[in-house]
Amino acid sequence: MIQQEKLSKEQIQLEFESLQDSICQSLEEADGLGRFKEDQWRRDGGGGGKTRIIEGKVIEKGGVNFSAVHGQLPQKIGTALKLPLESKFYATGVSIVLHPHNPHVPIIHMNVRYFEIESDQLEKGTKWWFGGGIDLTPHYIVEEDASYFHNRLKSICDQHDSEYYQRFKTWADDYFFLSHRNETRGIGGIFFDRLSSDDEKSNIFDFVKNVGNAFAPIYTELMRKNKAKPFSEKEKDWQLHRRGRYVEFNLVWDKGTKFGLDTNGRTESILMSLPSTAKWSYNYEVEQNSPEEKTLKLLKKDIDWVN
Repeated sequence: MIQQEKLSKEQIQLEFESLQDSICQSLEEADGLGRFKEDQWRRDGGGGGKTRIIEGKVIEKGGVNFSAVHGQLPQKIGTALKLPLESKFYATGVSIVLHPHNPHVPIIHMNVRYFEIESDQLEKGTKWWFGGGIDLTPHYIVEEDASYFHNRLKSICDQHDSEYYQRFKTWADDYFFLSHRNETRGIGGIFFDRLSSDDEKSNIFDFVKNVGNAFAPIYTELMRKNKAKPFSEKEKDWQLHRRGRYVEFNLVWDKGTKFGLDTNGRTESILMSLPSTAKWSYNYEVEQNSPEEKTLKLLKKDIDWVN
C-alpha cells in the first residue's frame, strides 16, 4: 500500500500507466492473434495520453486508453460540479471498451479515474476524488455468466467495505440505463464516483486499483468460455442491433464522453468506445419466446445476480 502522505497525483498516474500495460498484455495473450497499436497524443490545453487499439481473433475492436490531462477547468464543468470557475483541473485514468466478433462473447467496459481541482477559493486549496466502475453488456444474457461476473465484483467490494457492492451495483443500474428505451445497457456491474476522504485516500486508491486489476482475469475467462461457440446470421444481426443501443448510450448519456469533449480531449480516443459496425432498423421487433426476447426481459434494474 502506498503511504497516504506520499500518494501524489504523479504516483497515481504511474499506477494507471502500469495498469494499462498489464491489461494490454493479458488481452493479447487471451486473444491469441491481435496486438495493440499505440497512438501517443498531446492535448493542447495540457497533458496527453496513450490510446491503444486492438483488432484480433476474438476482439473485433477494442481500446485501452490511458490519459493524464490538466489545465483550466471549463466553465460548463465547473458549473455542473459547483466548483470555482477559475479552477485548475487534473484528471488521469484508464478507460476500456471491448467489442468481440462472436455475439456470445459480451461487450465490456471499465474505467478508473482520479480527478483533482486546485483553486484559491477552496478551503484546502485542492479537492480530489476517485471514480470508476466496470460493467458487462452481453448480446445474449446467460445467467451463469452474469452470476460469475457479479460475484467476482462483490468479492472485490467486500474486501474493502461490506456496503460497497450493493451501493455501487445500484449506482450502475441507474447510470447504465437508456431511459429513452426503458432498458439497462446490459447486466450492469458497479459504478462509483466522487469517492473522497482525506483520512482514507490510500485505502480508496487500493480499492480502485483492485477493480482495475480484476478486469483482465474476469474478461479473459468470459472470452475463453464463449469465443468458440457457433453463431448464426440471425445472432450476428442481433449483435449489431445491440451494438446500436450501446452507441446510443455512449453518445447520449455517458458522462465520460461528454467530459472528454467538453475538455477538448482527443476525439479519436474518446470515441474509441464505439464498435466498428452497428445497426438500427425501424421498429425493430424480436420473435416471441426467442433468446433475443429473453435478453430484452432481463435488461432491467435491480436484478439480484449474486443469489
